Amino acid sequence: MDTENLLKELEQLFQEVLKKGSVILTVDTTANDVEGWDSLTNMLLISAIEKKYTIHFGFREIVKLKKVGDLCTAIILKSK
Repeated sequence: MDTENLLKELEQLFQEVLKKGSVILTVDTTANDVEGWDSLTNMLLISAIEKKYTIHFGFREIVKLKKVGDLCTAIILKSK
């Protein structure tokens, strides 16, 4: 799995969770860049990601995720 394909998959997941028609993600995207991405929806996103990729994030891991690129790296590492 590479970052570019993962970003496309995450865009779809974000659109579903945030109920938005269009969400564009880059490795530098943060919650401040996406309307509706707050602390509550963040947990919904993490839960959906864990389910989709059959992985688990601990609390400490979650708080270290500052941008989508960090999330992509974590998913790739946990999926190996």
